[in-house]
Amino acid sequence: MRVETNWKLVRRNKRITQYLFYFSFGVLIVGLVLGFRPPDRIDDPDTAAALLLQTLVLPVAVATSLISVRMTNQWLRQPRPESAIKDALKGINKKSVIYNYYHSPARHVLICPQGVFAMVTRFQDGLFVINGDRWERVGGMRLLRFLRGDNLGNPADDAKRAAAHVKELLSPIAPDIEVEPLVVFTDPRARLEVTNPSVPALLTNDKQEPNLKDYMRELAQKQKQSVDTVTAPKKKGKSRQDSGSAIPPDEIEKLATAFEDLTLKAASGKKKLTDQHE
Repeated sequence: MRVETNWKLVRRNKRITQYLFYFSFGVLIVGLVLGFRPPDRIDDPDTAAALLLQTLVLPVAVATSLISVRMTNQWLRQPRPESAIKDALKGINKKSVIYNYYHSPARHVLICPQGVFAMVTRFQDGLFVINGDRWERVGGMRLLRFLRGDNLGNPADDAKRAAAHVKELLSPIAPDIEVEPLVVFTDPRARLEVTNPSVPALLTNDKQEPNLKDYMRELAQKQKQSVDTVTAPKKKGKSRQDSGSAIPPDEIEKLATAFEDLTLKAASGKKKLTDQHE
């Protein structure tokens, strides 16, 4: 599988996250110093200025701390989404291509024989109950989740928007290809109880169900069985073998190259992407 990752964006956001952490920590220290300052005469200009500064420091410290926590969850927390997805897709067709962090809001786009997939990820752990469009996290306090920056949000809507975005990007070169949305949980401690989801919810941990690896395998088997049923009277041959996929393996690189020319190289001005193979 060929992996394309926007490392420039990853490194930049990691640096911003680290700087923001140090800044928020510094603001908190300033707030503590001002808070422990011995009071002087209230009509003294320096004392009044210090009190005013103290009232301003607290909301700034809270806001920057919350932003820092959320960016830490997204860009520094382990396991990294691109690594977890790559490990989960081991064994997929070698001609498959995945793009990480190039097509926001579709942070992960997979082109493989099973089709084109727009993935959104969730880093949270714990038990999640999914019934249709309703996603519920079992246990924990909402206020604590807010402070930790790990509210679940609406993964199904996020995934649908990501798929619609990729579909629009592909429309000039492949208007007939459908893009399937996926929600992928990257923390190995996450557990899912799923009933008739509007968007598939999957785990990267292949020791639990439902997981990304099994989903791709089952989808490939269903596609092959469907084509075999239709073409049963025909003679077996290469064309029949290739038609067992939503995208013939020989067409993946052609589609990926056109997709890159349209969305990556043209936008970034890069002559060549940095490839990673397995």
